Amino acid sequence: MSEDTHRRGKTIDELAEGDSLTVNESISDRDIMLYLGMTNDNNPLYTQDEYAKRMDYEGAVVPQILLMGIITSSISKLLPGPGSQVVNSSVNFVLPVYHNEDVTFNFEVIKVDTMKEVITLSVTGVKGSDERIIDAVLMVKPPKEFSVVNETKKIGVSS
Repeated sequence: MSEDTHRRGKTIDELAEGDSLTVNESISDRDIMLYLGMTNDNNPLYTQDEYAKRMDYEGAVVPQILLMGIITSSISKLLPGPGSQVVNSSVNFVLPVYHNEDVTFNFEVIKVDTMKEVITLSVTGVKGSDERIIDAVLMVKPPKEFSVVNETKKIGVSS
């Protein structure tokens, strides 16, 4: 059994308003090609600079859902972490992101609802000199507390 089998993120009781996280990513051509291959998306806006320029962009753009993937991955891995699930999201894509640009996502817990067992996260994304690329609000169900059962082996004793 792998070491990660029993890892879990923070439970609702371990989270507080104001908890935050910053994630920096550089989105490479490889990342984009893997995404496009997985989704079978062949939109030339994502791969062809000349086509994108004819559409009034500076070059090929990063698919918006790839940006959302970075956000949901950060939630699954870091805040609240393993075992958490996004149950609702509202997203505004403000500016396009181009291939090989560095982006920074800032996460903040803005509400902890113990009755509904969800937290509300505010996420802002920026590129370059603080150009806002994304604003999002997500409701996340953190993992529940669980206990790890110790596996014991019975050792046969002969008499």
